[in-house]
Amino acid sequence: MTSALIADGLTKRYGRRTALKDCTLDIPAGHVTGLVGPNGAGKSTLLQLACGLLDPTAGRIEVLGRRPVSGSPKVGFVAQDTPVYAGLTVADHLRMGAHLNPTWDSALAEQRIAQVGLEPALKAGKLSGGQRAQLALTIAAAKRPDLLLLDEPVAALDPLARRNFLQGLMELTAEQGMSVVMSSHLVADLERVCDYLIVLVDSRVQVAGEVEDLLAGHHRLVGQRCDTTDLGAGRFLVDQSHTDVQSTLVVRSTAPIDDPSWQVDGLNLEDIVLAYMGGAVGKQPDAVLRGNR
Repeated sequence: MTSALIADGLTKRYGRRTALKDCTLDIPAGHVTGLVGPNGAGKSTLLQLACGLLDPTAGRIEVLGRRPVSGSPKVGFVAQDTPVYAGLTVADHLRMGAHLNPTWDSALAEQRIAQVGLEPALKAGKLSGGQRAQLALTIAAAKRPDLLLLDEPVAALDPLARRNFLQGLMELTAEQGMSVVMSSHLVADLERVCDYLIVLVDSRVQVAGEVEDLLAGHHRLVGQRCDTTDLGAGRFLVDQSHTDVQSTLVVRSTAPIDDPSWQVDGLNLEDIVLAYMGGAVGKQPDAVLRGNR
């Protein structure tokens, strides 16, 4: 199997409101994939469709080669608000997890609870946001899933809690070798843990690829104002801005750029994401996706 998740023309509507429209993507297995995009891009809807909590209105979705089914032991899911049961203790959550999941790994669950310092007798309603997130991650990981889906799991956490959560996630993925898809607005956090990235805008993939390749292949060019209709072979325009005398371009290039008329700078992952999000405004999808081919 080479794909963790495949969507083809995937659409989800709620009455007249469309949450996801004609989404087509292929998320490779064996990666920690970051899913990033603006509010309303369809990220949460996509993840809920992937774990079987929602049924598509149209199109097709496959997860681990099969149609998604709610409660599948092969898929773990941590929703955006990291839901736990306030009236149950930490130990109650683990017992419930063992009862509901045939693949439950009690040793892993107990080890993680001890590692992150959660008191088994403490009720979840008394836990901090970071502790609740760690409990939710533990429950999802102790299913021993082949795919772990995380929907903005650290959005409400303080920097220390975010760091601890992401450290725990990296340790789990290294130990279990599972595929992970994590949506987040915090690109700096994605850069720490993800080796594959997808930028989703208006339900459409603007760019997808291994993080290392994206960082190596994108550049900021600054030079005299110019016509951008022809940047040369192997160069694809992602975003642009101009003054009366100067052009600033973000391009994806398949070859080194050694043109002395340009000042060439590298980009970090957040620069690349913002360029695709900004460059997608007002463009036809095919014009943006040229950089993927």
